Amino acid sequence: MKPSDVLIKPILSEKINKQTEKQNRYAFVVNRKANKLEIKKAVESFYGVQVQDVNTAVIPSKAKSRYTKAGFINGRKPAKKKAFVTIAEGETIDIYGTV
Repeated sequence: MKPSDVLIKPILSEKINKQTEKQNRYAFVVNRKANKLEIKKAVESFYGVQVQDVNTAVIPSKAKSRYTKAGFINGRKPAKKKAFVTIAEGETIDIYGTV
């Protein structure tokens, strides 16, 4: 799998910003078929940092419904995989510059 196919987008939230400040940890939505080694190589090649640790979590799909004029509409949100990447001390990733 190519490194450009592994990383889909960074996750930008208050919880991740706190982890970035305290633990030097960043989060990305990644391809569901990507393993930890591929994620590590992709982050190192895209951002030029030394990755220490990669943790992953698979988020299952969810059923969603909403009420409209035509009645209830039922659907599903797709499943996704998140990767939590810890990088070496003193290094940073400029995520806001790449958004």
